[in-house]
Amino acid sequence: MAVSDIVKEHIDEKGDVYYTMHTHDIEVKASHASGLAPVISYWMNEKEITDDIRKLRFSPRPPSSYIQDYDDFQAMLYTKEQRALNQLFELHSIKPKNMTTSKQILWSFFVMILAILPLLVAIWWIK
Repeated sequence: MAVSDIVKEHIDEKGDVYYTMHTHDIEVKASHASGLAPVISYWMNEKEITDDIRKLRFSPRPPSSYIQDYDDFQAMLYTKEQRALNQLFELHSIKPKNMTTSKQILWSFFVMILAILPLLVAIWWIK
């Protein structure tokens, strides 16, 4: 019996009820609409389950107290959230992609010089 889209109820041989996470096949997407913080959404089989995740995380009773594999589920979600955020930040970064380490250092140096150039021109102009 499924309690929600992500939590499943089981009954063992003794008649005790325990809960497990229904699936670990959740896709995490990060997007940036407006404001400073990115928006994270959770998807399972083309269905958005963001509200289910929020209800579970912010419920008065800690989910780890009654869901057996909740800690593993949270670790999996954390990893996927970090990956989605990194992909979002890489998408909006001005750093060129697919460069060697030495080329990235040269690019950073060039950007610093470009940023400091107006200050250097102003100092030279004052003298």
